[in-house]
Amino acid sequence: MNSRRSNTSAALSIALFAFLYAPLVVIVVQSLNNSARGGAWRGFTWHWYEMAMHNSGALDAARTTLWLGLGSTAIATVLGTLLALGLSGGPFRGRRMIETTTLLPVVIPDIVMAIALLLFFHEVRERLNVLDPGLLTMTLAHVTFQIPFVALVVRARLAGFDHTLEEAARDLGANKWQTFWRVKFPLIWPGILAGALLAFTLSIDDFVVSFFTTGPGATTLPILIYSSVKRGITPEINALSTIFIVATIIATVSLTLLQSRVKK
Repeated sequence: MNSRRSNTSAALSIALFAFLYAPLVVIVVQSLNNSARGGAWRGFTWHWYEMAMHNSGALDAARTTLWLGLGSTAIATVLGTLLALGLSGGPFRGRRMIETTTLLPVVIPDIVMAIALLLFFHEVRERLNVLDPGLLTMTLAHVTFQIPFVALVVRARLAGFDHTLEEAARDLGANKWQTFWRVKFPLIWPGILAGALLAFTLSIDDFVVSFFTTGPGATTLPILIYSSVKRGITPEINALSTIFIVATIIATVSLTLLQSRVKK
């Protein structure tokens, strides 16, 4: 009986992973297929990757995606961590309202968030003549939906924090600044790193918000791939998508390993 349940669980697990990752495997395989239209296997080739790497538009989009992800993640990590520290510092007036509004960007559909940001940037540009659509508006938009995720992850880390350690540091003569950097920060650092990882992943993966807040000369890889797919899926698009997937996996694994070392 137990073996039958085990076999059933294994079969369901395999089916689930196949459902999740089969599309990604197809993209990777087709990017190596020596066929201009995909489909049947015509042999192994790196030709489509060479075309993608010599595509100036794709390289510019990759650089824009990277700078957008790094910049927005850095800002969102700092602000999200400060927000989490403030909400975890003790009861104060308006705390429940702030907690509720912090969760709104998490549950609001992306299309609603994108349109709201588009209208906001448009009003600011019309009234103050600033914030032209481009990399800056995309960065601000990404920071907007990244902050709540960072705050949630850091708050989860702070929930298990032993505040007696802070009291011990104060009793030994440390001031608030020294207590934070030498006691509290090292202990919540894994949570901050995890929040930054989540924020970076959300940024490079985002399409809807970026599409509505971008401008001339600021095209990310998801937007480029979407624009190219409308003209038809080509092996070069598969190669770009594969590079995008591999870069995401490398970043995720690297930061996860770094986080595990920090925990030790």
